Amino acid sequence: MNNVSNGCHVAIVGATGMVGQEFIKILLQRQFPLASLQLYASDRSAGKKVFVGHQEIVVKETANDSFDSVDIALFSAGSETSKHFAPLAAKAGALVIDNSAAWRMDLRVPLVVPEVNAEDIKKHKGIIANPNCSTIQMVVALYPLHKVNPIKRITVATYQSVSGTGVAAVEELTKQAKTVLEGGNVVPHVYAHQIAFNLLPEIDVFLENGYTKEEWKLVEETRKIMHAEHIAISATCVRVPVFVSHSEAIQVEFTDYMPPDEARSILSKAPGVKVLDDPNVSLYPQPWLAVGTDEVYVGRIRSDASYVNGLVMWVVSDNIRKGAALNAVQIAEEAVKCGWVRQQGNNK
Repeated sequence: MNNVSNGCHVAIVGATGMVGQEFIKILLQRQFPLASLQLYASDRSAGKKVFVGHQEIVVKETANDSFDSVDIALFSAGSETSKHFAPLAAKAGALVIDNSAAWRMDLRVPLVVPEVNAEDIKKHKGIIANPNCSTIQMVVALYPLHKVNPIKRITVATYQSVSGTGVAAVEELTKQAKTVLEGGNVVPHVYAHQIAFNLLPEIDVFLENGYTKEEWKLVEETRKIMHAEHIAISATCVRVPVFVSHSEAIQVEFTDYMPPDEARSILSKAPGVKVLDDPNVSLYPQPWLAVGTDEVYVGRIRSDASYVNGLVMWVVSDNIRKGAALNAVQIAEEAVKCGWVRQQGNNK
């Protein structure tokens, strides 16, 4: 494969959604080498006009022939759309980076977090999967420690914002909060129950083993990304009335004892991580402060009182940014830098 030296011809599928809009913002902020940008969505959004910098681009309906002359296709339009269009885009010569769950556990498709397993990008056969938002922030925080002291077990409880469900959920939280504060009755639509001033330990569907699909994604995706099938993982995922940013309370059991100070030292030097950990001044990660930032924040690092070789920590990150769009763009950047993108668009 050749380096795309004259800029990439990029397409965004699902361009009008929250992640699609974040794709556009990040591509511009990071000065991604764009030769051209095409925006696609469903027939409901086709015809909308989106400003990209000072340029107005008309959103087109995604079609089978949308990917001619495209170098990189960023997908954020749901699993069914990805299952249909991603193979067509790859066949046309584009590198597909897909944010849905459609390809994550496919053995032929790399599942990538650049801070952890960037080398897996090279193995792609046209499609690369972007992991689940809660998985991304957890492995960014844990992998630097795992390299030094192999992890044996992870127990995690997530506190996931409504933006992970999409625009409709954000609007519902806003409306419900106003209704409750005014003394009215709430009728839920997006979730099974009221989300305002409430917590819902149900994200995605329940499986036969009692876990939800979201919880099982954390288990399977973490093992695949870290190339560590032996790690025992248990997760409980909770939807919380927060607009943006996911939080995680993580218990980790290592092979050997690791003092909290050693973990802080390792993480303070780790790519993509920022340590905020001083309980004397109430310094720790918070969802509100993570919004719009790139880092995975780690704090409350302490020895686990329940077993000798354990640590407990609190991890927070913007789920729309690092948990979705930014991670995908970082994959694209790495692929371009290493010459792992076929230069289709510039040849036509």
